[in-house]
Order: sequence, then C-alpha cells, then structure tokens
Amino acid sequence: MAEHPGWLAAGARHVWRPYCQMKTAPPPLAVARTEGARIILEDGRELVDGIASWWTACHGYNHPHIRQGVQAQLERAPHVMFGGLAHEPAYRLAARLAALLPGDLDHVFFAESGSVSVEIAMKMALQYWINRGVAGRTKFLSFLGGYHGDTLATMTVCDPEEGMHSLFAGVMPAQHIAALPVDEATEAALSALLEARGAEIAALLVEPRVQGAGGMLFHDDEVLRRLRRLADAHDVLLIFDEIFVGFGRTGDLFACEGAGVTPDIVTLSKALTGGTLPLSAAIASTKVFEAFWSDDPGAALMHGPTYMANPLACAAANASLDLFEAGTWKADVARIGAGLAQGLAPCRQAPGVVDVRTLGAIGVVEFDKAVDVGGLCQRFAQAGAWIRPMGKVVYLTPAFVVSDAELALLTGAIRQGIA
Repeated sequence: MAEHPGWLAAGARHVWRPYCQMKTAPPPLAVARTEGARIILEDGRELVDGIASWWTACHGYNHPHIRQGVQAQLERAPHVMFGGLAHEPAYRLAARLAALLPGDLDHVFFAESGSVSVEIAMKMALQYWINRGVAGRTKFLSFLGGYHGDTLATMTVCDPEEGMHSLFAGVMPAQHIAALPVDEATEAALSALLEARGAEIAALLVEPRVQGAGGMLFHDDEVLRRLRRLADAHDVLLIFDEIFVGFGRTGDLFACEGAGVTPDIVTLSKALTGGTLPLSAAIASTKVFEAFWSDDPGAALMHGPTYMANPLACAAANASLDLFEAGTWKADVARIGAGLAQGLAPCRQAPGVVDVRTLGAIGVVEFDKAVDVGGLCQRFAQAGAWIRPMGKVVYLTPAFVVSDAELALLTGAIRQGIA
C-alpha cells in the first residue's frame, strides 16, 4: 500500500493541522482504522498508541459496548436540539454523573469540547456573583503550570509563560496567576493575594492532581484541601478542571472524589465518551445553581451550544460509564502504573533527563529543555509506538486495556528513542 494515499495528497493543501508549523513539519501518518490500543496505518503498520488520542480513548479504540450504544442511538435519533426538547441519553447521563461525583455537584450543563466547558464554568462563576448582587467579581485566579484550553478566555487562565499562548499576551484582560499552595509559605502567599484582591476574584481554577498540557506536573491532594480552605475563607468559588484527570486516569474515577475535596464547579470532557465523540460538561453545586434559579428571566444562564448534549455522544458516554461501573479499570490502572514505573525508571540515566515520575496510568520523562517533537515522533513510530511529546516532556497515558506486552513496547520505545 502506498505510503501517502491519494486522499492525503489531495487534501493536504486544504487541511490546517493543529500544534505544528506546517511548512516544516513532517507529513502526518495516514490512519486506516483503530482497534484496542492500536492505530493501524494505511501502509499496513500497526502502532501501539501511548497517549490514547490525547487521553480520550480510556477503554481502547472501537470498544464493542460503546460502538453498540452509538449504533443503537444512531437508528433512533442522531441529534436533536436541546433548547425546549429533552432526550433520554442526556437526562440519564446527567443523573449518573451527579451520582458519581462527590457532594452536591448535581447540575450538569453539556457542551462539545473541554475548552468550551471551562468557558462555561467561568461564565457560571461570573454570573453567580452578578445574580447575587455582588459587583466587581470579574477576575479569576489560576496557577503557574496550568493549562485550560485554547479559546480566548481559557488562554487567559493558562500559565502566561506557556509557549503556545504567549503571542496573545495583552489581547484579553489579564487574570491573576499564582503558585500552587504546595507548602505553608506558598499557602500564606496565596492567602495574602486573596486578602488583597479577593473582592475582584470570582473563582479559583485548578487542574487537580496533574497539570496536564502545561508539563504533566503533579501535586498532592493536600494542595487541593488548601485551595478549598482558602476559597471558603475568602469567599470565592473553586473550579476543578478535570478534563484530563477525570475518569480514572490518576487511579480514582475523579480526582475530587479521591482527594475528598468537592469544588463548586467541575469540568469534564476527553474520556467522557471513551474517546468516541466530542462531549463535555460543566457541573455545578447546588449553591451555584440556586443563584440562577429565579422568577427573573434575566438570571438564567444564557448559553446553549448547538450540539450540546448530542444524543450520540451521550449514548457513548453512558456506555463508557457502564464499563467503569464494571470496575476492572482500577486493577488495570494499577497494573499500568507499575509497568510505567518499571519501564521508565532507566530513563533517569539518559542525557538531559531531569525527572521521571508516574501517577496512576500516567508516566512522564522530563528533560531540561524542549524536545524535538517531530524527530522523536518518527523514532517512536519506527519502534511501533505512537507517542507525541510536548514541551519538555515525553509522556505515556495509554488506554486502560493496553496489554503488558504493548506497554513494554511503549516504554522500550522511549528508552531507545531518547538514548
């Protein structure tokens, strides 16, 4: 089979690719199909996917239970608008998510992408204060190393030194960016900032346990407990962005559940549908929701993405939750974590490596400077692995169904590729 199929050659001049300088980047690998933890290319090669398509395909590709759920829904109703209409997949999914999340995170607003769900959470937080008659709460406080999306508002709450968004400095209103409260000193500094500027801050926004695209930076659950205490002490809302870590990636179904910390709003996406269809949610506590529950039409949240609560996506998400309820994923995450720790440990001796760390089904090799993403991708593919580094890290977030042999191939590809 030809290395570059006709459709790739014909469409290449028309497709704007993500996260690359297209003039100098190597051409993308042409995919024919996917199955389990593998990507099958048009040229017949099979690659073990080390990152589950940006952390989405937690149950592996083409899972029969999810596929059957989507096919059955496709025959009934592929899509219907959510304004003024309701359908069973969305209402059942909302109830199931509310039951799984801690505390009173009971009010689910659906959207199509992670960035949009964060924007909705931010909008909820702003309007929460407006509806309560509190003026001036127009800012957010997020954290160094954080990443919350590529849309305009979410760029403002990402780490300002994060390379992808530095070009846009000054375009949108600046937010407060602080160090995470990892110890008493940083907690005191954050408390002082909230004391000084709390009257203008609507909410704190954090990725719990792992700051993903900002560098796969880990922090312990005490950080989240400190944030909850500080938010309560200074009367600001707390938003958890669980778009990356939600649905088992760190070893608990949700980081907030495992940490025993309930935010006021949580955002979910990526693995929500098991890597099949785009869907996200901003889920609010009763306290937040009640600020919108009013006889005044102007107090409503005036937001409604066209494809929100798409029935196909909700059917996929319900099928994915069925698989989580079966419970085998926990043992798989523990197995993967042990394999990552063992397989990546020798990387500590490789040139330029400053850290090797694992948490749940996440393995990270961090370098002292940015890596050659294109070059490493090609090396890994030659070894039978699909691994796409970012910034200074080479990382693995495989599907939970990855076999021990496939996991060994992935860690071996990294050891060989960075040697």
